[in-house]
Amino acid sequence: MRPAALDALAWPSCGHAVEVGKIVRGAPERIEEGELTDSVCGHRAQIRRFIPRFAKGGPDVDSFGYQWRRFARTQLDRYNGTTLSRQRFFDGTGWAPQELAGQRILEAGCGAGRFTDILLSSGADVYAFDATEAVDVCLENVGPHPRLSLIQARLEEAPFKPGAFDRIFCYGVLQHVADPRAAFVRLVSWLRPGGALAADVYRRAFMPSRWNARHLWRPVTRRLPKPLLYKVVERYVPPWIEVENRCARIPKLRGLLASVVPCWNYTGTPGLTAAQIKEWAVLDTFDALAAWHDHPQTERAVEEWCR
Repeated sequence: MRPAALDALAWPSCGHAVEVGKIVRGAPERIEEGELTDSVCGHRAQIRRFIPRFAKGGPDVDSFGYQWRRFARTQLDRYNGTTLSRQRFFDGTGWAPQELAGQRILEAGCGAGRFTDILLSSGADVYAFDATEAVDVCLENVGPHPRLSLIQARLEEAPFKPGAFDRIFCYGVLQHVADPRAAFVRLVSWLRPGGALAADVYRRAFMPSRWNARHLWRPVTRRLPKPLLYKVVERYVPPWIEVENRCARIPKLRGLLASVVPCWNYTGTPGLTAAQIKEWAVLDTFDALAAWHDHPQTERAVEEWCR
C-alpha cells in the first residue's frame, strides 16, 4: 500500500486516523506486509500482499471472491479486445475522461478491476475497495500503479474520512448489501461538497421478465456450494442461449422461456465473439444466482434516498 493513501482513511468505528504501525516487508513508500493501527483505540488491520485488510469476507459476499477468481479478465477491455467497459462507464456516469485527471476518486466494489482500469487510464488518483479477495485479482490485473490504492473492506464498514473524495463510483454493488439505502447514505458521506456520485442498483419490477427469472431459483441457488452452482450454470447456459436464439421468431415463446429460465444472453452485442457471449452469459447468470443479497429498488425509492 501507499502510506500517502492514509490521508483519506479513518477508522470506521471511531473516526480516528489510520497510522502505519509496523512494516514487515517492503519499502516505506510501498508496504507489502505490515500493520495499520489506531494509537488511541488500539484498532489493527493487517497489510498483506500490498493491500490493507479491513474485512475477511463472509458467507454473504464470498460468491464474489469465487466469481472474480474464475472470471478474472473476462470483462477487462485490455484483455477482451472490446471497449464495452469503457462505454458502459462513460455512458452511465456522463463523465468525460478529461474531467477525471488528477481527481481523487473512490470505486466502491472494484471486483476484478474492469472499471478501475478505466479510471486509471483517465489520470485519476484511484481508491478502490472490495469485500473479498477480488482486490487481489484487481491488483494482478491493473497494478501495481502509482495512482492506485486497493483496500479490502465492506461498504458498510469501509475506512474512509467524510468528504475525502471528489467523485465516487459504485456499479453493481448496492443491491448486494443488506441495507442498500444505508450503504448509499454512507457513500454520500465520503463525497466532498460539490462532488459527483455515480451509482446504480437493480430495478425492481413486478411483471415476469428475463431479469426476474432469477428470483424463482435464488432461494436454492444462493445456498449451493459455489463450485457446484458454477458447474450447473456452465452446463445449462451455453445450450440455453441457442434455444433462446432459435425462438427469436416467436417473441411470446421466447419471452415466456426467459421469464422462467435465468440466462443473461448477450447475442448481438458488438465486439463479442461467440465464445465471449457464452463466457459473459455464464459470468452474469452465476452472479445473479449466487449472490446472497439481491435487493432491487423502485425508482421512487432511489429518489427518496437522494432527498
